Amino acid sequence: MAIDDSPSSIFSPWPDRLRHAAIILLAAALALSVVVALGELSPVRACAVFACIAAAALVPWRLHDNATSREDVRGVNPVETAAVNAVVAGMPDPAVLLDRAGRVIHLNSAAAELAPALRKNELAQFALRSPEIITALREAIATTEPRRATYTDHVPVDRWMELVITPVPVPTQFGGTDKCMLMTFHDLTPLRRVEEMRADFVANASHELRTPLAALSGFIDTLQGPARDDVRARERFLGIMHGQATRMARLIDDLLSLSRVELSAHVRPETSIDIVPIIRQVADGLEALASERQVEIEIDLPERPVTIAGDREELLRLFENLIENALKYGASGGRVIVSLSQAAQDAASPEVRVMVRDFGPGIAPEHLPRLTERFYRVDVGDSRNQGGTGLGLSLVKHILNRHRGRLLIESVPKNGATFTACFPRLKTTVPAQS
Repeated sequence: MAIDDSPSSIFSPWPDRLRHAAIILLAAALALSVVVALGELSPVRACAVFACIAAAALVPWRLHDNATSREDVRGVNPVETAAVNAVVAGMPDPAVLLDRAGRVIHLNSAAAELAPALRKNELAQFALRSPEIITALREAIATTEPRRATYTDHVPVDRWMELVITPVPVPTQFGGTDKCMLMTFHDLTPLRRVEEMRADFVANASHELRTPLAALSGFIDTLQGPARDDVRARERFLGIMHGQATRMARLIDDLLSLSRVELSAHVRPETSIDIVPIIRQVADGLEALASERQVEIEIDLPERPVTIAGDREELLRLFENLIENALKYGASGGRVIVSLSQAAQDAASPEVRVMVRDFGPGIAPEHLPRLTERFYRVDVGDSRNQGGTGLGLSLVKHILNRHRGRLLIESVPKNGATFTACFPRLKTTVPAQS
């Protein structure tokens, strides 16, 4: 292969050199022809002179190549080189490099995902609409000093971001120095959510745990005092204490699950999951509770896989809460229907809908808007008797929000209730993980 390529690599530049030196060679040929015609020079000597001129014009002298390369380099802006682009693209956080006018020179994929309206050679102010960002950017351009700004991004979910604008000195084409603006975005959402989780956990836990702890403390005092030798009272109080302890354990478990979901609410799951076997697994696991409540679970699911982008453990918890609620609070209807359908919310966003319907007493209309609030109960006494913590539907709502879905609740008093979990369908076909 090297033998075949060497002649072409040696002789390929000669046509270009001949074209560039054509005027010189033509002028030399005409001048020498006139001199020979006048008898001032012999043809042999004229040919020798022409050969020398042709060699000088066609041979690629080193000085000539160096000058050309310097001119080529001068025509390229040092900031727009591939090396600078690679540095910006390799930054882990969203990063955008701007010139002094605020036009985008380079941006990495994380920045393009954060702000899809950003375009090269266009003003960043038109793509970044947040007032905090625009103010910080204008001040940094005007003063060439670092600036910081924090703002909240509400689409598609709430995210707390910090913007850092750093002036970067760069060389110019003519050997001088200019300053570009490097914008980096830092996601403060995990830290913010951890702070909120800590405050919410303390407030909710202290409020909800106060009643069972007071009951346990009272029963212990009774067993240590008046009921010390009362066998029947001891058995009764120990059963109540066991129920209160179980309720506290479930409450803490729900609070921790809710906190974990809220912590990652801004990160959408990307794993392809077949939800049909997940629903069947949950229904099979609740057969014992259904038998105890004398309720029949009817399942209407397709035979073929139905995939969504989701988190398996969170989906298990979601369907478990919905079906368990139907078995507990709709037991008087005698049956619960779990079905799956694929509908189109609109032409561009098809949905996968999982419906859980009971035929119990239903829910009054004034309660429907507040069902997903933390610790909200339609009937506080009945909810606690059923072992509920008041967090089940709140957890369902937050799991659906993380999956970019939605929860629909329909109910008519004395005619049961239907809870529908809607998930966006996958746009591309990915192997499912059941």
